[in-house]
Amino acid sequence: MSSEIPKAEGCVFANSSAALCPALRDDSAFYHTCGSGWQIYSLATITADEGAPDGKVDGSQTMGGYLLLGILKESAAGETRVALLPENLKSLRAQEIDVTVESGAGIAASASDAAYTQAGATVTADRNAILAGADVLPVVSSLPAADQARLKAGAVVVGFLRPLDAPGDLATAIARPATLFSMELVPRITRAQAMDALSSMATVAGYKAIVNAAGLLPRMFPLLMTAAGTVPPAKVFVIGAGVAGLQAIATARRLGGVVEAYDVRAAAGEQVRSLGAKFLDVDLGGINTEGGGGYAAELTEEALDRGRDLITKTAAHSDVIVTTAQVPGRPAPRLIRKAAVEAMRPGSVLVDLAAPAGGNCELTKPGITQVIGGVTLMAPMNLPAEVPVDASNLYARNVLNFLGLIVKKGELQIDLADEVLAGACVAHQGSPVNPRVAKLLEVHQSVS
Repeated sequence: MSSEIPKAEGCVFANSSAALCPALRDDSAFYHTCGSGWQIYSLATITADEGAPDGKVDGSQTMGGYLLLGILKESAAGETRVALLPENLKSLRAQEIDVTVESGAGIAASASDAAYTQAGATVTADRNAILAGADVLPVVSSLPAADQARLKAGAVVVGFLRPLDAPGDLATAIARPATLFSMELVPRITRAQAMDALSSMATVAGYKAIVNAAGLLPRMFPLLMTAAGTVPPAKVFVIGAGVAGLQAIATARRLGGVVEAYDVRAAAGEQVRSLGAKFLDVDLGGINTEGGGGYAAELTEEALDRGRDLITKTAAHSDVIVTTAQVPGRPAPRLIRKAAVEAMRPGSVLVDLAAPAGGNCELTKPGITQVIGGVTLMAPMNLPAEVPVDASNLYARNVLNFLGLIVKKGELQIDLADEVLAGACVAHQGSPVNPRVAKLLEVHQSVS
């Protein structure tokens, strides 16, 4: 294509030698983006001397088999992660997938615009152009409604979409229609382990919870034998032995703490003990405590009270408590009474990782750190964002592995007969796919 073809001022994708439409990948069209959206011109009816026609074709139209993948700068407050890093683009570019990155998307995760450019991506400050043109949009957090309204019809969005917690927030994207895959819903099966972003982020959160607690605790973690005497180790109590809890145990042990842990699932005891911690067991009367996907089941108030009594007793001699108990799509169980916090020694620290779901402690105020009777109660909403480099690395690998199921040889191929895709799919072709989400959307629409 001749470089003499006129290009609009601020054209994002055209370069000095060509302005080929990546969707067509031949000499049949060129395009540019501007504030009014996609513009596609046929070279069969126009020459460079004639200039561009006034007609415009909506970019939501699918043309050819090649894809444009967009990477946005996350808009949620405090979010520092990015969906894909420059090193993740090699396999995409090998499939001749065009990648466009919003300027600054990876800065907080130590991924510069220049690094994306070197990896073969196009970097632009035009967020709306990416939204309007991308066939695939991997994200960390769900897009705000204004961004959803600008999505290309038929676009695929993959990320932490919170479909069970805030299904109404996805209504605009579903209506575009867009295809939505939620990383929270990826089935916890062997084949999908490499896509388990929840576990990846829980690992980061469990580690960071202990590190943050250690920074606030007015004493040291390890046992020290000094000429001035012995310094006893910090006593750490972890509630919930899922991925986050186990990582908290492992990190506390590495720092030299003495760790106890409690989980309603007796089967978790073996994993706790394998990390060198003491497992505290409670007789729950033989009730089933195993829920789906490796989570604990919701318990009766009687069973919860037995656990609360143990927690209150253990809290009295604990320097640090990290609590992680959550049930997907439900408010977090309230396991820590006010009395347990009051029983803790001044200077102790409690980190409630269940704060995004309301918290495990009845005194928790999500997103707010409180000091109650000398006890620091932390309720972080997004600990992985405090470790953006490693959190982004882990998440990007999960996303890239997931994209491998829907993008093959540079073409979008969505097969909902695949149990992983079927489990993770929130909506497709304008309709909810996940039955739980569909039911929640009905409730949301009836209320609104």
